[in-house]
Amino acid sequence: MAAHTAIARPPLVPEIPLHLATEITPIWQATEAWLGEQGIEPPFWAFAWPGSQALARWVLDEPGLVAGKRVLDFAAGGGLAAIAAARAGAAMAEAAEIDPLAHAATRLNARLNGVTVVEAPGDVVGSPCRWDTILAGDVCYEAPMTNHILPWLRRLAAEGAAVILADPGRAYLPGAGLREVARYAVPVTRELEDREERVVTLFRVLP
Repeated sequence: MAAHTAIARPPLVPEIPLHLATEITPIWQATEAWLGEQGIEPPFWAFAWPGSQALARWVLDEPGLVAGKRVLDFAAGGGLAAIAAARAGAAMAEAAEIDPLAHAATRLNARLNGVTVVEAPGDVVGSPCRWDTILAGDVCYEAPMTNHILPWLRRLAAEGAAVILADPGRAYLPGAGLREVARYAVPVTRELEDREERVVTLFRVLP
């Protein structure tokens, strides 16, 4: 992992350094070789995706939103939003991922930033609510994923959690049941996003 990443600072949250890939193809190939598999999902953990950057910026600018609270960074990738929550004073910052390499990246990134992030391995969808705030960045990129997670996120909202969904204009964002809370223009690379900027909207998921 370290051989294919470098310490860099996401443009929207430069105060949080991360181990990030500079190109997608070499680290993708290295991940396939390490796992001994072909056709795996891209190494999402190796990039600071626009949704995670927007969530991290929101949390750092408004620390009272998470201070003293139990926070889940859902589909955390490299743990950027969880690290921001920890830095903002969360009582617990937890990162949920099904990819063990993402958890390894989160451990490295948390250590780099001098914070503690709790790991939630495996699929947490369907778990009882044990959090005050759930941060979900850029999760509506495929219909199966959206259909899998949205009923659970709405249930968490109905149970009193603040569920914040950050979306940069993906095709499968629900058309109803969301309330906008913030908006950010996030610089991105053409290799990942075929453009140089994504406008990310943060929504509160309504029960």
